Amino acid sequence: MTVPQSLAQKLVARAAGRDEVLVGEIVTCDVDLAMFHDSSGPRRLQPMLEQLGAGIWDKDKVVLVMDHYVPERSDDARRIVRIARDWARDQQLPHVYDSVGICHVVVPQHGHIRPGLFCVGGDSHSPTGGAFGAYMFGIGSTEMLGVVTTGRIWVQVPRTILMRWDGALARGVTAKDMMLAMIGRFGMNGGAYQAVEFGGDAVRALSMQERMTLANMSAELGAQVGLVAPDEVTRDWLAAHGAPDVETAPWHSDPGSASEEHAFDAGALAPQVAAPFSPANAGDAARFRDTAIQAAYIGACTGAKLDDLRFAAEVLRGRRVANGVRLLVAPASHADRDEAARDGTLQALQDAGAQLLPSACGICAGYGDSLGADETVISSTARNFKGRMGPPSTQVYLASAYTVAASAVAGRIVDPREVLA
Repeated sequence: MTVPQSLAQKLVARAAGRDEVLVGEIVTCDVDLAMFHDSSGPRRLQPMLEQLGAGIWDKDKVVLVMDHYVPERSDDARRIVRIARDWARDQQLPHVYDSVGICHVVVPQHGHIRPGLFCVGGDSHSPTGGAFGAYMFGIGSTEMLGVVTTGRIWVQVPRTILMRWDGALARGVTAKDMMLAMIGRFGMNGGAYQAVEFGGDAVRALSMQERMTLANMSAELGAQVGLVAPDEVTRDWLAAHGAPDVETAPWHSDPGSASEEHAFDAGALAPQVAAPFSPANAGDAARFRDTAIQAAYIGACTGAKLDDLRFAAEVLRGRRVANGVRLLVAPASHADRDEAARDGTLQALQDAGAQLLPSACGICAGYGDSLGADETVISSTARNFKGRMGPPSTQVYLASAYTVAASAVAGRIVDPREVLA
């Protein structure tokens, strides 16, 4: 009798050349795409490949993105980026994206991630690809060396934890709030290196970029992959971004295939804020009200996509950032920045007093610009670990772009619904 297969099992089975796989099995999978960036890629891979005398198994399946150390602000950054550029040129890599945005946003925007694919990335937020019904997870440099030379990697078939969101989100409540609520409830090891699948009416109603936020921050749940079953929303978005026509029907979980299931009421969810120094320190925004801030940051792969910029603009139109507060905005990609410029979103942010930063990992990853010592900051990023975005004394609170923008106007942490009302 055929065992019910989760979406994760079906994706692994396809990559392993099997009809089905069982939870706990160890199988070897063919890789459809290997992504890495200037920090995780050439500077580590090049010397190992040279030592082995090995080459790349399939250059068309490799994507390199320069996003961490750009724009170069130091001699060390210039050295690292030069290594990546020189190696990309010497290898004649066909898919290189240099200084046009953050890898987790740029790669799908160029049609590289599609339902059914099995992908790896040299970055912990690589599960973003799961928003498209692909199996994508982060690996280290040694594992990436194996993938780059052989095109294969082994995995242990994960259990699936289904996070089902019923109902509809209220205005001013986003996928970021859903994630902070889940991380607050289950902790940063709640996914236990398993597959977390997001489902229910509220998830199906999300835009593609909001689904990317869910999959992205499954890393903060400790999951190996975060998945959303593909549908017409997926097909339409991919078609608009140059991907070939895709089949979505096979890529869904069979009934009864989840090992664990949790239900949430989307309509009852309030905007969330996570206090220093962990995304798991999350609770309703009202719990942190009146916490004074000196800076507000809208940036990163999880908090500065076009949807996020539009959320912030919805709050900021006709308003100004409070005296004594810096509002910093780093669009996740040039594509998102340019569309935000065309539709007036960027103008609304700048009219309110926002300072525009380059489309790169930037402050989120602790490169380039930095936040000040002893500053209290509200940020749309995924992590607020001590010392990550500034000196150890910098206090970083996490929230959605709605909440970040509303707090910038108020000069203190607020529930954005108070401002939107």
